[in-house]
Amino acid sequence: MKPYRSLLFVPGHKPGWADKGTRAGAHALILDLEDAVPAEAKDEGRAAVAATLDRLAGGPTGLVVRVNPLDTDLFGKDIAAVVRPGLTALLLPKVYGRDDVIAYDALVTAAEIERGLPRGSVGLIPSLETARSLSNVDDIASAPRVVGLMAAAAKDADISREVGFTWSPAGLETLYLRSKVVLAARSAGLDHVVLGLWQDVRDLDGLRAFAQANRDLGFGGQVVIHPSHVGPVNDVYTPGEAELDRLRRLVAAYEDGARAGRGAVMFEGEHIDLAHAQSARSILAVAGQNEEE
Repeated sequence: MKPYRSLLFVPGHKPGWADKGTRAGAHALILDLEDAVPAEAKDEGRAAVAATLDRLAGGPTGLVVRVNPLDTDLFGKDIAAVVRPGLTALLLPKVYGRDDVIAYDALVTAAEIERGLPRGSVGLIPSLETARSLSNVDDIASAPRVVGLMAAAAKDADISREVGFTWSPAGLETLYLRSKVVLAARSAGLDHVVLGLWQDVRDLDGLRAFAQANRDLGFGGQVVIHPSHVGPVNDVYTPGEAELDRLRRLVAAYEDGARAGRGAVMFEGEHIDLAHAQSARSILAVAGQNEEE
């Protein structure tokens, strides 16, 4: 699965909102069957999400579905309905450990077989919104089908209640938790690690600062709850042309030095070697992939 810089939550029972999300430029939609859909509308939401997947399949926008958690009576029907062509991944709520991911994996495999899809075609993105999931994040990250992680750091949400921290815009109280998720993702070889979410719909300056801090920490994208947040998040998580040009010059300088038999060279006043060139190449490769798609 390609890294998505912006993933917009859309209530599953409101299919028109999905079109607003694509027009806003969201790189992926999270069609929500959990919290955004009231209990009396779960069947309606399931049918609407299936229809939305059929309608948007093959388009440029990634399609992720948040199903209901394993401690409900709904998750089985959710998975059976939404595992179909066009689905990129499932966002897994209320995950506690590796065994939860394995349970989802078995259900998704059965649904893939039923739909005639190749096994493993649907990815899993665990949402780390419980204290136990954060304690078990390394095991979760290496579980079957996991293609990315979502770290939860929202104000007054499940994670703040479970851990007991008081939220602040600067995020010092969640710095360790967010860093732990990034490290676990990278250790498991996952490129797709995103953060959720900024709740103040009107404070776009705060959103940008929040996104920039998390990009600097190693996150590749962010979950958002309003179309107006898509543009700022895409901007922050997309390397600017000046940054990309500098990285191209850095790689060229290293390669010139390597051809001359030097393992390290000076580049614009900085000492660089192979590690710096590899980091630059990695960023350039992701940027090129996003430009192509």
